[in-house]
Amino acid sequence: MNYGILSIKSEDDFLHACIDTFLHQARNCKPYCKWINLLNINIKNIKKIEEIPFLPIELFKSEKVYCFDKEEQIVFSSSSTTGTGQSFHYVADVELYEKSFTSAFRLFYGAPDNYAILGLLPSYLERKGSSLVYMVENLIKQSNNDRSGFFLHNHGELYALLCTLRDEKVPAVLIGVTYALLDFVEKYSIDFPELTVMETGGMKGRREEISKAGLHKKLCCGFGVKRIHSEYGMAELLSQAYSKGDGKFLCPPWMKVLVRDIHNPFKISVRNAGGAINIIDLANRNSCSFVATHDLGKIYGDDSFEILGRLTASDIRGCNLLVQ
Repeated sequence: MNYGILSIKSEDDFLHACIDTFLHQARNCKPYCKWINLLNINIKNIKKIEEIPFLPIELFKSEKVYCFDKEEQIVFSSSSTTGTGQSFHYVADVELYEKSFTSAFRLFYGAPDNYAILGLLPSYLERKGSSLVYMVENLIKQSNNDRSGFFLHNHGELYALLCTLRDEKVPAVLIGVTYALLDFVEKYSIDFPELTVMETGGMKGRREEISKAGLHKKLCCGFGVKRIHSEYGMAELLSQAYSKGDGKFLCPPWMKVLVRDIHNPFKISVRNAGGAINIIDLANRNSCSFVATHDLGKIYGDDSFEILGRLTASDIRGCNLLVQ
């Protein structure tokens, strides 16, 4: 398998890889091919990123978005906390996923073996098929630290370990689902300014939603840190974007976020404008790399982006008339 996308260094490299990936998927991914035909698009006329059609993300729920006849190596699934059914991501080459998340982590944080890596992901660990659990478990193994590991509801053990890591000055990353991090800081408080706390977003139906600013304020107070980091990913993607605490995410070089007009899903908005999020993830080589999500956001001049919310049910219905 060619992992050349992980060596992308320029806009030209990205454009060439996008067009190559688009042509491959337009010919080999049946749901994407059907979508392109419905839009009456001649794939030979696609020369720019903005001209590439994005597949509505809900088709990962109803179709097998996959480019091969051979059996997939693994299937990742969404948590389905919205009640609209699970998405399934069929992965032909799990090594590409491993290389993608490892390379991105190294790009933003350095080598995994520089840290003790802790996962507070109870709702993910309690079900099968989580791509996030797969990623964190692999990073834990790469850390080569016997203090690294997962925690469910054993907050007392996690607190004791954090105190030990702080006292021994061991660099640590705590990756947690939002509601579990809040549950923890409501029981325990620690002053560990060197700790990297990374929230993966979402209450998963366990708690009421609160503003990002309010969430980060509570977590900063509870862990004694100046800022809360965030990871932006989903079951339908094999890459992640990261925020180091300012609310703005950056992508690795093989991933890009665009925004589309919510009233015209085929119009890509200019930078510094809000809209619905479209994602290019070239690690999705064997499924579909061009995904129109239901997230709302804003993209800035430095290619960073911010998540502002979700499309409403009526917005989604309006955008999906062509799917129906």
